[in-house]
Amino acid sequence: MKKTLLLTSLIALLAGCAAPGPRLDHSYTARSQSDRVKFIVLHYTVSDLPRSIKILTQQEVSAHYLLTDSDEPLFYTLVDESRQANHAGVSNWKTYTHLNASSIGIEIVNPGFRDTAEGRVWYPFKQAQIDQLIPLLKQIVARHNIVPENILGHSDIAPQRKQDPGPMFPWRQLADAGLVLWPDAVQVAARQPVFAAQVPDPAWFQKKLAQHGYAVPQNGLLDPATRNVLIAFQSKYRPAKFDGVPDAECAAILDVLTSPAALSVRPAVPVPAPASASTPAPAAIPVAVPAPTPASLPAPAAVPVAVPAAPAAAVVPAAPPPAEPVESN
Repeated sequence: MKKTLLLTSLIALLAGCAAPGPRLDHSYTARSQSDRVKFIVLHYTVSDLPRSIKILTQQEVSAHYLLTDSDEPLFYTLVDESRQANHAGVSNWKTYTHLNASSIGIEIVNPGFRDTAEGRVWYPFKQAQIDQLIPLLKQIVARHNIVPENILGHSDIAPQRKQDPGPMFPWRQLADAGLVLWPDAVQVAARQPVFAAQVPDPAWFQKKLAQHGYAVPQNGLLDPATRNVLIAFQSKYRPAKFDGVPDAECAAILDVLTSPAALSVRPAVPVPAPASASTPAPAAIPVAVPAPTPASLPAPAAVPVAVPAAPAAAVVPAAPPPAEPVESN
């Protein structure tokens, strides 16, 4: 009995010597704070779905969401929005660098392109994918208060090494949904003759591209780095011609986008749906599901190039920089 009392007293004494836990008071909240998520970055995988799952779950590259290319596309949630995914790599936009820490990454299953004797063939995205993407983007924007100029492609933030989501991605549809900025066609048409009379020099383009957000040299030269940024810009806003060569139309588009009025511009005419797309956009995205375990999926020797059912792929001139598969961010 005495031993028991002694042991109990010793335990109580040791407990009293233990360091007390922190005393926390949540009475006050700082006004100066904001959401860590500032950007959404869109990618294509250049891989089929099984390989995309394997790469994005078992290697050093990742994304918050993976949008499938099935007949009824769905999203796999791979990384929680509260955590950082490794999808942006070395990247810049405006004053931000290394956007992994401040962005949500969305990978979209798409073959990307293939090179042929006639030129580089870029594959379009299925309309069903875009119909699912837009509602998800709206939800993310609402959760994190993301502004339209901060919904970007990988090529926007890393134009020297990335081309995705490529010239076939329908940015205009995102603009019609109020998600991204778009140059007003009337303003572009009004300014184009002025620039046609005298196309601005490379220094003007470099200054305007930097004002829009791109990391671009400011040396007054049409060097390879500047051309790569122009290609990224043209692929997004004028995909019919993205050769990296400054011209009057490109200057007019860039001038409109960097004017104060561009911040409130929305297209007046809705984009017509492709002839093959007969299903209207759903009111909400399907419930995202965890990615299946891909351990039994062997990685193929080469990236398969699967042609989507519709619409037909477009042949456009090949453009630098060389694209990299989803393995590298």
